[in-house]
Amino acid sequence: MGDLPQGGEDTFSTQPTLKAPLLFISVLLIASCGLIYELVAGTLSSYLLGDSVTQFSTVIGVYLSAMGLGSWLSKFLHRGLAQRFVDLELAVAVVGGFSAPILFQAFAHTHAFRVVLYGVVLAVGTLVGLEIPILMRILKDQVRFKDLVAGVLTLDYIGALFASLLFPLLLMPKLGLVRTSLLFGLLNAAVGLWSTHLLKSQLGPTRMLRLRCVVVLVLLAVGLAFAGKFTLAVEEEIFADEIVYARDSPYQRIVLTRGRGSFQLFLNGNLQFSSADEYRYHEALVHPAFGLRPDARRVLICGGGDGLAVREVLKHPSVQEVVLVDLDPAMTDMARKQPMVRQLNGASLDDPRVQVVNADAMVWLQEATGPPFDLAFVDFPDPNTYALGKLYTSRFYRLLQRRLTDEAMVTVQSTSPLMARESFWCIAATMEAAGLKVRPYHLAVPSFGVWGFALASKREFEVPTRVLPGLRHLSDAATAAMFAFPRDMDRVPVPVNRLDNQVLVHLYAREWRRWS
Repeated sequence: MGDLPQGGEDTFSTQPTLKAPLLFISVLLIASCGLIYELVAGTLSSYLLGDSVTQFSTVIGVYLSAMGLGSWLSKFLHRGLAQRFVDLELAVAVVGGFSAPILFQAFAHTHAFRVVLYGVVLAVGTLVGLEIPILMRILKDQVRFKDLVAGVLTLDYIGALFASLLFPLLLMPKLGLVRTSLLFGLLNAAVGLWSTHLLKSQLGPTRMLRLRCVVVLVLLAVGLAFAGKFTLAVEEEIFADEIVYARDSPYQRIVLTRGRGSFQLFLNGNLQFSSADEYRYHEALVHPAFGLRPDARRVLICGGGDGLAVREVLKHPSVQEVVLVDLDPAMTDMARKQPMVRQLNGASLDDPRVQVVNADAMVWLQEATGPPFDLAFVDFPDPNTYALGKLYTSRFYRLLQRRLTDEAMVTVQSTSPLMARESFWCIAATMEAAGLKVRPYHLAVPSFGVWGFALASKREFEVPTRVLPGLRHLSDAATAAMFAFPRDMDRVPVPVNRLDNQVLVHLYAREWRRWS
């Protein structure tokens, strides 16, 4: 066979043996990078838009389709494959590495976030889809076809597994989204620079190509160095007040902001409380149930990792034990250690009567043993994702009943009966479908507007008319008044939220979208 032009597709057939094993390692690395970019986009869109199932489904669908497009486009590349491969690594490094900063900026500054989101996912997926076919064509004359396909696909899948484990266990809690995308952009650029050595015989002069690699590496390294300041700057544009605390956990983004005379807690961008008026919410959550069971000794709180509901529970002298089940240890650690929150909750989580369990509440209810509880308070965030929606299903309420005495009372925060009327009554209907007797109620919380709760028991009960004296907001008369509903918030026909349909998540998204 005669010599082919340098850089042609088939030049490897006449060249000395390439470092094929090292190129196979590149497959492992670029597969990990590609999946990380996909996970970053899905997680970030879930944080910012809610409804994690929809966000991950659409991001994965667009990403995989784009990979297919990239694989198809690869057949139109015929010459200079080695240089094309290095250029692709640099392009993936730039677009994928800066994907999280780009998306955060888009959310803060444009109304076209979804356009930018799917544009970035499409670009990254197409570039990643080009990588493997081109690398396989580079290696095709050095490795037997069956070994080539088996090796590349095996390492591709192993890289995906590695990334899928690394992302939730290490990258998200330790680095956050912005640093993670930039770090893996650096890894892609490093593969590009490394490839200029491995493919040197196919590249010709490499000085300018290596210079481009170095430039991209420097840009990404600078971005990584200033990632913390960038994230803080973007969030300060999103949030109205100064950010005083921010942390990524495997489950959520926790942000505390401080304004004039108050501070606020946000989870994934959604307001959880304002110190100016949270007492209204937490008094309403806790004390009506105690009005019917003033002798309660064992109390269960699901959610409420900020410790504010615990603070109210501990005001009752009969209480001997409180079990708080909250999924996120980052949340309960913040409630214990962050000075403003600790002062607000009265160091309630360090009270010797309080046991903090960091676990999924549904799983915990299935597995827990021990004496039943006299009271239970369910203080989860609103059901804007399926992960949260399962905690508002008839299955969850049946599991909860198994952990209660026959005379126990349950209170569930139930979103706004004014802003999300169907969602509110869906929660009540779901509790009834689980066999509970339910009496919904509501009050005004300035930071949220009109907010609703559901008081329930296994047996029929009367509306509470007495509460603990000396509270900041609730009185006996105010407590009784909460159970009367005006016409624009009265009951409407709604379906039951079951584990296999999660209808509440759809109702909630549709109703709150009107107020966005």
